[in-house]
Amino acid sequence: MSSISASSLAGTLLRQEVLDLHAYHVPDSSGYIKLDAMENPYLVPPVLRGEIAEAVAAAAINRYPDPGAASLKEQIRAATGLPQGMELLLGNGSDELIQLLALALNKPGATLLSVEPSFVMYRMIAIFTGMRYVGVPLTSDSGAADSGLANSGAADFSLDLPAILAAIRREQPALVFLAYPNNPTGNLFPADAVAQIIQSSPGLVVLDEAYYAFASDSFIPHLASYPNLLVMRTFSKLGMAGLRLGFLAGSAAWLEQLEKLRLPYNVGVLTQLVAGKLLQHHEVLLQQAEQIKRDRAKLYQQLNEIAAVKVYPSEANFLLFRVANGTAVFNGLKQRGVLIKNLDGGHPMLQHCLRVTVGTPDENERFMIALKESIHETE
Repeated sequence: MSSISASSLAGTLLRQEVLDLHAYHVPDSSGYIKLDAMENPYLVPPVLRGEIAEAVAAAAINRYPDPGAASLKEQIRAATGLPQGMELLLGNGSDELIQLLALALNKPGATLLSVEPSFVMYRMIAIFTGMRYVGVPLTSDSGAADSGLANSGAADFSLDLPAILAAIRREQPALVFLAYPNNPTGNLFPADAVAQIIQSSPGLVVLDEAYYAFASDSFIPHLASYPNLLVMRTFSKLGMAGLRLGFLAGSAAWLEQLEKLRLPYNVGVLTQLVAGKLLQHHEVLLQQAEQIKRDRAKLYQQLNEIAAVKVYPSEANFLLFRVANGTAVFNGLKQRGVLIKNLDGGHPMLQHCLRVTVGTPDENERFMIALKESIHETE
């Protein structure tokens, strides 16, 4: 055994699907205006910092956390208006919950279905867990070819409802994920179309409402209407990205079974404590979200006024846009100290697409200056 290298041994023992994967890449953001990760750009309001600091100082971090996070669950229930009879399951961000769901429903031959482009972790976690993955393309934009941009694969990213219903009939998926609004496109699919998908699915449908604070609709009020529906949310976009807290909401019949797969103490003492304090002032965080929505509208208008840019409507805290020479523009922004997300090459429908998180008014202004300079440089 000692004569075999670690890389050779790994190549022999690891599943080929794992060897073929690329790790989820998080770029170094040091020194940049950071507009790449859909974070809330605002710190905890000063009025809350002292209260949180005092609570953290007294925290019993020498003890394991409450395994069921009962107090935090009650605060989430109140903040979200969870319908009577529905339950919660907490996770270390939504990624852990996606993985838990895939593990739970992965019988031999089981399929996980989603739309594309969407959150990459649906496909990646299907591969991690050995599930079969099926991605149904969103619709193409026939008018985009006249935009004057390098728009091969251009799209308006709407649900192709006939195609997804046909795929559900054909594939009989055990698990369907729909991001509502969708990431990275930002659009909110029509509620009636989503309802048809839920009603047509033989398995579990999970609506990922990570951007609920910036959107005009939610399915949480309708949980009791669909026996195969769960809603997943994270508080990362609302100003708690560093705490890593997500939850599933739905019927106890589902959550009691999923609870068996949750790793013990997955939500730590400090996350439970600080998130609880912040949720006691949920309205303050929602006020920040309202500011972000106003700034999103202004940023959308500014992008829409640039002839070289095609910007897509969004109900999230980011905007997707397409430019000619997307990667060159992305590099130009980096050279000017602005980091956004380069989606060019990530999916055929995202050719030359970039995604910018809505920042503070000053950050948005500096982004716009850098973008115009970068586009001019590449023309």
